[in-house]
Amino acid sequence: MRRIAIIGAGQAGLHLALGLQAEDYDVTLCSERTAREIHDGRVTSTQLMFGPALALERAAGLNLWDERAPVMGGLEMSQWDPAVPAQGPARFTTSYDAEARSVDQRLKLSAWLELFESRGGRVEYGSVEADGAPAVVARHDLTVVAAGRGSLSSLFGRDAARSVHDRPQRTLAAFYANDVTGRGDETDGYLRVSGGSAAGDAIVLQALSVHGPCDILFLEAKPGGPYDCWADRPAPSEGLSRAVELLREYAPWEYERFARAEPTDGGAALYGAVTPVVRHGVAALGDGQYVLGMADAVAVNDPLTGQGANNAARAAAAYLDAILKRGERPFDEQWMRGTFDDYWEQARHVHAFTDLMLRQPPADHLGRILRAAYEHPEVAHRFANGYADPLSYRDWLMDPDRTDAYLATLPGSR
Repeated sequence: MRRIAIIGAGQAGLHLALGLQAEDYDVTLCSERTAREIHDGRVTSTQLMFGPALALERAAGLNLWDERAPVMGGLEMSQWDPAVPAQGPARFTTSYDAEARSVDQRLKLSAWLELFESRGGRVEYGSVEADGAPAVVARHDLTVVAAGRGSLSSLFGRDAARSVHDRPQRTLAAFYANDVTGRGDETDGYLRVSGGSAAGDAIVLQALSVHGPCDILFLEAKPGGPYDCWADRPAPSEGLSRAVELLREYAPWEYERFARAEPTDGGAALYGAVTPVVRHGVAALGDGQYVLGMADAVAVNDPLTGQGANNAARAAAAYLDAILKRGERPFDEQWMRGTFDDYWEQARHVHAFTDLMLRQPPADHLGRILRAAYEHPEVAHRFANGYADPLSYRDWLMDPDRTDAYLATLPGSR
């Protein structure tokens, strides 16, 4: 039986560990925290997942919350400049071709970790740092690093040819909230994005938390702007109140919904900043030892486009397939590099799309697409559904010439 170690018990690591366990591999999972510590801790993300990634979870039998998690059936996108209030917001609403959901990772990861252990999986608790990796590698046929924080990720080194940024492009704040008032229409069940000002973007999504259904308010702040005000890391209640007051000025239609909101629990706030980066997929430890990086360990996106959990699910499924196809042959350096490169062929489209959405000032051709989306429902629908698979943007959104060629096909174009 082949022995495989996975360092990191997040969305990607646990998905892969459970998949390998189901195929009778001898899996050791290295986790910094127990299931109880994860469940009772602070929120870690917004973990929005679109239809294709949810399908991967269902195929693996990991869709444990289908009967409870709210379904987001579409997207509402608003752009408004509060300096010109008389103009009002530009807005479109459109449906998703497949559902989107968000399950609090405290709930998801703790349950998956318990499931792995209940099936006889071996878990080694505690932090694995870079200097401890050789000992793990020595005991296994393959070691996969799925931990995006700490010294382990630094083993892989920044890939300058594939990385656009060298610092965070946004500062982030997220709040899980109860008592959000609905508007009484379909958009209460939609993902809602409000942007267009110097503040940044206010994103609202429905989720299942450890305490039941809730709403998540996620602020993507442009550095130095009004939303960039979280250096003091306030407690959830104070932070949510501050965020709601910001909505009063920069997204008043959301302020009306959140005016009486309260945090779901004492761990319901998250603050930080993410440096988008692509690292090399394989790290050499010396003495012929190598480790394979996966998901956030080697490819990190800003969460503006909601791709993190989706990337993790795709990586887990792709690596599982590669491992199964390898059979009894060695997991050598060449195989590791090929496995990451095959995954990158898909992931690179996610990174390109996210980089486009982060760009400041915004790309002219992106502005042309968004203006068209407010006028043409078919553009809005195509744009919204591309989030589920950013590869679909390649032929019409990512290149100015292709964008203009597409826009020229619209009714009323010149």
